[in-house]
Amino acid sequence: MSAALEEFCGSVFWNASYLARPDADLPVCFQQTVLVWVPLGFFWILAPWQLLPMCKSRAKKSSVTKLYIIKQVLATLLMLTAVAELALAFVEDTEQDPLPAVQYTNPSLYIATWLLVLLIHDARRFCLCRDSGILFCFWTLSLLCGILPFQSLFRRAMQAPISDVPRFVLFFIFYGLQLLLFLVSGFSDVAPETKEIRKKNPEVTASFLSSITFEWYTSMVFKGYRKPLEIEDIWELKGKDKTQAIYAVLEKNMKTAVRKAQVELEKRKRKKRCREGDPDHGNNMSKAQSQDILVLEEKQPKRKKKGDSGPRKDFPRGWLVKTLCKTFWQNLLLSVAFKLVHDGLVFVSPQLLKLLITFVSDEESFAWQGYLYAILLFLTALIQSLCLQQYFSLCFQLGINVRASLIAAIYKKALTMSSATRKESTVGETVNLMSADAQRFMDMANFVHQLWSSPLQIILSIVFLWGELGPSVLAGIAVMVLLIPINGFLVAKAKTIQVRNMKNKDERMKIMSEILNGIKILKLFAWEPSFEKRVNEIRARELMDLMNFSYLQSISVFVFTCAPFLVSLASFAVYVLVDENNILDAQKAFTAISLFNVLRFPMAMLPLVLSSLVQTNVSTERLERYLGGEDLDTSAIHHNPIADSAVRFLEATFAWEQDGNAAIRDVTLDIAPGSLVAVVGAVGSGKSSLVSAMLGEMENIKGHINIQGSLAYVPQQAWIQNATLKDNILFGSELDEPRYQQVIKACALLPDLELLPAGDQTEIGEKGINLSGGQKQRVSLARAVYSNADIYVLDDPLSAVDAHVGKYLFEHVLGPKGLLQKKTRILVTHSISFLPQVDNIVVLVAGAVSEHGSYSTLLAKRGAFAQFLNLYGSQEEDASEKNSTAVALAGDEEPGDEDIEPCMEEGPDDVVTMTLKREASIHQREFSRSLSKSSTNSWKKAREEPPKKLKGQQLIEKEAVETGKVKFSMYLRYLRALGLWYSFWVAMGYVGQYVAFVGTNLWLSAWTDDAQRYLNQTYPVEQRDLRIGVFGALGVSQALFLLFATILSARGATRASQVMHQQLLSNILRVPMSFFDTTPTGRIVNRFAKDIFTIDETIPMSFRSWLSCFMAIISTLLMISLATPFFALIIIPLSIFYYFVLRFYVSTSRQLRRLDSVTRSPIYSHFGETVSGLSVIRAYGHQERFLQQNESTMDINQKSVYSWIVSNRWLAIRLEFVGSLVVFFSALLAVISKSTLQGGIVGLSVSSALNVTQTLNWLVRTSSELETNIVAVERVHEYTKVKNEAPWVTEKRPPRGWPSKGEIQFIDYKVRYRPELELVLQGITCNIGSTEKVGVVGRTGAGKSSLTNCLFRVLEAAGGTIIIDEVDIATIGLHDLRQNLTIIPQDPVLFTGTLRMNLDPFDQYTDKEVWKALELAHLKTYVQDLPKGLLHLVSEGGENLSVGQRQLLCLARALLRKAKILILDEATAAVDLETDHLIQTTIRSEFAACTVLTIAHRLHTIMDSNRVMVLQAGRIVEYDSPEELLKKQGVFSVMAKDAGIMNTETTML
Repeated sequence: MSAALEEFCGSVFWNASYLARPDADLPVCFQQTVLVWVPLGFFWILAPWQLLPMCKSRAKKSSVTKLYIIKQVLATLLMLTAVAELALAFVEDTEQDPLPAVQYTNPSLYIATWLLVLLIHDARRFCLCRDSGILFCFWTLSLLCGILPFQSLFRRAMQAPISDVPRFVLFFIFYGLQLLLFLVSGFSDVAPETKEIRKKNPEVTASFLSSITFEWYTSMVFKGYRKPLEIEDIWELKGKDKTQAIYAVLEKNMKTAVRKAQVELEKRKRKKRCREGDPDHGNNMSKAQSQDILVLEEKQPKRKKKGDSGPRKDFPRGWLVKTLCKTFWQNLLLSVAFKLVHDGLVFVSPQLLKLLITFVSDEESFAWQGYLYAILLFLTALIQSLCLQQYFSLCFQLGINVRASLIAAIYKKALTMSSATRKESTVGETVNLMSADAQRFMDMANFVHQLWSSPLQIILSIVFLWGELGPSVLAGIAVMVLLIPINGFLVAKAKTIQVRNMKNKDERMKIMSEILNGIKILKLFAWEPSFEKRVNEIRARELMDLMNFSYLQSISVFVFTCAPFLVSLASFAVYVLVDENNILDAQKAFTAISLFNVLRFPMAMLPLVLSSLVQTNVSTERLERYLGGEDLDTSAIHHNPIADSAVRFLEATFAWEQDGNAAIRDVTLDIAPGSLVAVVGAVGSGKSSLVSAMLGEMENIKGHINIQGSLAYVPQQAWIQNATLKDNILFGSELDEPRYQQVIKACALLPDLELLPAGDQTEIGEKGINLSGGQKQRVSLARAVYSNADIYVLDDPLSAVDAHVGKYLFEHVLGPKGLLQKKTRILVTHSISFLPQVDNIVVLVAGAVSEHGSYSTLLAKRGAFAQFLNLYGSQEEDASEKNSTAVALAGDEEPGDEDIEPCMEEGPDDVVTMTLKREASIHQREFSRSLSKSSTNSWKKAREEPPKKLKGQQLIEKEAVETGKVKFSMYLRYLRALGLWYSFWVAMGYVGQYVAFVGTNLWLSAWTDDAQRYLNQTYPVEQRDLRIGVFGALGVSQALFLLFATILSARGATRASQVMHQQLLSNILRVPMSFFDTTPTGRIVNRFAKDIFTIDETIPMSFRSWLSCFMAIISTLLMISLATPFFALIIIPLSIFYYFVLRFYVSTSRQLRRLDSVTRSPIYSHFGETVSGLSVIRAYGHQERFLQQNESTMDINQKSVYSWIVSNRWLAIRLEFVGSLVVFFSALLAVISKSTLQGGIVGLSVSSALNVTQTLNWLVRTSSELETNIVAVERVHEYTKVKNEAPWVTEKRPPRGWPSKGEIQFIDYKVRYRPELELVLQGITCNIGSTEKVGVVGRTGAGKSSLTNCLFRVLEAAGGTIIIDEVDIATIGLHDLRQNLTIIPQDPVLFTGTLRMNLDPFDQYTDKEVWKALELAHLKTYVQDLPKGLLHLVSEGGENLSVGQRQLLCLARALLRKAKILILDEATAAVDLETDHLIQTTIRSEFAACTVLTIAHRLHTIMDSNRVMVLQAGRIVEYDSPEELLKKQGVFSVMAKDAGIMNTETTML
């Protein structure tokens, strides 16, 4: 071979002696052949593929750019140099002896190559990304190979005059041009046409260099540094990464895979049947028999698993993973390639380190070797980090793409699922599939390659270690393997504590949310201390567990820190002790340590990946069951044109499940176009099933239904989307303003729009939370009316609205004169009053049509329908009478309802829903108040403020987070809460640990230098034992210091948690009521849940890992500087670079994390919404629109996650570059100062440097985590600073037994809700005598409720005073005031706990007194019948008691207190009349000796008062006895007339 090559280039090809000298060089022939052909070979193998776009592409070429011209010019010049060289060869050839062949072949090869380059440049103009990666790699290779001839020629020129000038010049021109081309190809070449695309996503047009270093992302990082990123700033996804594109591929593969799996399933079922010995199982079995089998199956003991009842159905298995692999195979292959390269290179570094140490220890070695090793170390590290980052990037992309495609699949499945499959899983479970299971797949995808890579790395490490230390390695590995079960045990223990603690946390959160929901009651009854105590008890338990958990954690950290050191100690000790010829030298020790460091990662990862795999397995099964379920079968719904029939049922029999009982039997019906058909029947007679069958939601058993035209559907329970009111009505149609207005008017929504803060732009919360039941139903109806369909299916839409509203809707929308008069309407109804006006009535009995015809014919028949009428008619009359009085009374509910149509919601209903949704009520209150004053200024304000609040209830949170960099004071505040001494000693512990760490390593390097010292003598035994002993002692002390620090920090952190929670809690209980009115409870709960959790668990962890990373980096840099002091100079620029990268990155990353969580919740809520509104979506046929909406919500989240992933890679690649430079400089300086160094210290400095890269990465991670988390301290602090209300107890205490008489005086009393709002009471002056009974009346917003608030000082005076029994109430403590007044509040609020706790939280009264109170409240018999009596547990919000009983309990509370003054805020929600009567009589008898103020909503209750106070717009307009007021033709008499009261006698109920 070499002989042929020597002849080819006419000189020596290879001679090893060339290298064995200080000025080593390669033979010219080697340079001319191998170094030229390697890059060219690479190029010619891969380049032709780059020409494909030219042949295939249909697109037209993009235009010429400056960069393109420069590239082509440079390539042409290169071609000219090659031509010149060839010409030169021919010229020389004619003059003298024939030249060697190489002089002809190389230029010719180059000419062909440059031609191909020109072509490729041109071909790339067909692509979006005009730069070719292969060309870039070729330039790099060519330049690297060219360095050797370059320095050869250069050195020769320095030594002697140049013999061959033309070739010399040509080579340098050629090299220079290549260098220029290399530089130019680093820039992205963007054609003007693609500028727009580039703005949306620069990645598409980025050059190869920019792609591998993620340089294209830099502009985003800068932007994120300058201002907090918003979702609009984030770049779009690439086309192939969009959910739609990924899902399309997945769906195709999924269909085939599921089909195969279903075939397998059939086989399995057949086998099972054969085993059971019943070949044709399903056919010859009578119904009774199959019922028996069902019973038998039921009898078998059920496997009780969550959501598992009886034997679960089999499902197609084992297809999901295959499908995913098939969909994402390219990604998987690429990442495997990158990972293999990386794993290979990981083991190259220790070998190079070994060579470097040998080089330093060897006096005779040549300097060029050292430089070569240093450069190789650098290149290895560089390529390794490039590969690793590409690999990670691919893995994370795989993760988010798998998640996206799974979520899309789940969503689509939800839209097409049959009702039987849907019953198998609740909405919550399905949302869980989406959030938890898809997330698991995502996490698994990130590490899936560890499954093969970890074992590979472990095997390779062991092989190399065996080569270094022989069998002694096994000792080290044994230690590693032993540590795994210890860690496992600790983790298991920690888990049990965690589970226990979750329970405490849930309990605490439950109480907290109750306290916040019932805060008004707590304040009115002065019960705060009792509840504070309860919360603190739970918190103390929680902190105990937290403390134990932290201790466990510190032990596990201790074990983990000991690990690397114990491993090396075991191996080295065994190695030295086994055989006295074994001497530990630097090469062995430090190569071994590097390898052990490599080993640590896969060893730690493997168990994690395996456990993650197990979890993913569970998820796989759940997803396969769900996605493999049956789809909806709508084949029984036909759409054939039949004359004169809109809907036709033909012997239709439908059931809810395939083999269940039929819900509808043999229905044959013909419904004419444009008719109004009512469907009536008793409860459970199949009315709703009939509707569901028409919508295709049921399983067809026989017959069919023919429907002509489009459907609109109004379900029984209105389904409202979380969008604006307008969007809810439009439901994806175009806006047609006149028609929209017409619909709104017809559906009686105008008055509601007036009440909503932003009219039809008001955002409706999830499940329509800020609308009352009737409003929801009307919106749902409006949606149907607006959709302008042909056939209307209305499932009892009038049940949720009041009688008079129902009447209005029927007249204006449904009836013969309504908006829909020309359409076909099928109306399921319970309401009899409308039946005479319908065209046709269908009577259902047990799922079959018993009769149908018009109202008159059916009445004449005297069949089922007539009975139905008799049964319901009588009830209906009672109800309507009751209603009419209620409506008349509700007159005083509506703010200024004199001028609106009589279609307002009935007061009570509305007000209840409103009190429940406090947030909405604030707006309503402000609103009605401003209405009643009709002052334009506050009207505007009320108009502007509420929409803001309702839209984003997150306003405050946003501000808190977006402050960008966290203030240093927050860290200090946290450390102060820890205790400054604690903080100091923790820091000292860490310093101690790292001092010991440096000591251990220095000792090791001294130990390895013994090998040089005792070169040819026996190694003294005592010296050996000393070395092992001190090494061990230093290692142990290092771990002990750490243990000391972590245990201290655990104690400190618990203390900090306690302090912060205590401050927060006590402050929140002391803030004034107005704070709770303007702050959604969710936000306060969040402080107690998420932020306190962060302070409890996340911050201490972050602090610890940050400290240890920081110390580790400092100690590494210190060790390198000890070895080579010049390194200290290099640290400075590197750390500046590092700091800047860090600063830029942290602000971007923090914001991206926030965007991720902000954009993630809409995915789940949209899904939950879709599942609950499935029938509506299907009925309107809007599946496609919802699929698209889901895809776009997904894409928004995807792009923020993707951006976050790239930002991490961007950072990692820059930091690893810093790390590689550290390695390079530590090696380079070691080579330069070779003469003064020992092998040991060099090994130490370079092996530490190799380890520093990972730590640098971690430092940034922990810093950004810490900064993200410390915000919690800030947010908790924000709420500890809220202004408090007046003190609970002051110096001035009221006399004992105050108030003894119960006289109340108002003197020119004024009050306003908040400083910026108008006065609510505008100077009230009146006296209320002792034991007087006073009723307070007035329309909404007149200031009735404000009156009670003033007496309890929930609102502080804006002027004037209130005097009770000669004491000015503003001068005493709040608790002194509130404990001596009693109130029976509007809405009965109960707390979880015992009945007794609800009556007497402070245990002030005896059991006897409590029973007495219960007896008077008519609850004694009920409570005695309860198994636990007074200790009966009340569930959350008193759910397990009826509303009446709750109201009576509140009465019992008041009876227990027995204060001299009772304020009765009458329940607006009409309690059932019986309870009401009980309360009234009890109050009359028991509180005869007290002053009673009744705030009335119904006039009946106060007609027997001594005096009545009539309020209007915050002033008293009339104040006298009811008899007098009725005589006077004043405000009161008008109200009484409305309520149907003529004189005081008629009122007694």
